[in-house]
Amino acid sequence: MSGSTPTPLSLATTVRLSSGYDMPILGLGVFENDECTPACLAALKYGYRHIDSARYYKNEDRVGEAIRQSGIPREQIFVTSKIYHPEHGYQNTLAALQDSLNNLGYDYFDLYLIHSPLSGKEVRLETWRALVDAKKAGKIKSIGVSNYSGKHIDEIREAGYELPSVNQVELHPFCQQRPIVEYCRKNGIAVQAYSPLIQGRLDDPLFVELAKKHNKDAAQIVIRWSLQHGHIPLPKSARPERILSNSQVFDFEISAEDMERLDALDKGKDGAITWNPVDAP
Repeated sequence: MSGSTPTPLSLATTVRLSSGYDMPILGLGVFENDECTPACLAALKYGYRHIDSARYYKNEDRVGEAIRQSGIPREQIFVTSKIYHPEHGYQNTLAALQDSLNNLGYDYFDLYLIHSPLSGKEVRLETWRALVDAKKAGKIKSIGVSNYSGKHIDEIREAGYELPSVNQVELHPFCQQRPIVEYCRKNGIAVQAYSPLIQGRLDDPLFVELAKKHNKDAAQIVIRWSLQHGHIPLPKSARPERILSNSQVFDFEISAEDMERLDALDKGKDGAITWNPVDAP
């Protein structure tokens, strides 16, 4: 509406998923943090309500332990896990999900993702069918995918299944995955950004310049860039002071001009720093 003021973003801001559930717009990533309970406890203390794990990370039990130690009701915390491609297939997926639930120590996940499309079309569709059925059974509130391109999601559509609520992909100024992001936006799929901190490669002169301009650090600049694009960034850290700092991104705004300068850093697929298997057959 003309003349209206946009609602300011905060750590408590959520996005409504196509499943009807709300997901916080900033989460804690716990990849490569086997003993992640202290990190999760710090995040929850600082106001995070979104934790992103995976079977491959082997720390679902540590996430569950942090939730219990925190004293925060389970229903107030959005918890994600993912099934890795060696476990794909209908029955395998149902068994893996139950194991994930046992690890977490609760009877549902807020979001459960297919971790990658590397198992091949037939098997990944059977995996998706299992997640659809598990959602109907109440074991998962929302289902999604990770590292999927538009063609992989089209397979789900063509098979007659509901589309993912979320697609989690590598996303940062150097790897913006624009075709995938545009596809997801057109189809009502929320985009989560993993490796939003570029695994610490934050010495680009533009990051340094904007950090100085806003009296922030480079990590806060790239997280804020992600939020202003409507992504859901999942910055990872095991250090309480960094977990806090990564959440202090709601008291400034990057100008449209500076957003364009950051967007110009995109190197396409050459900018990826992780496995990024979005082109899997």
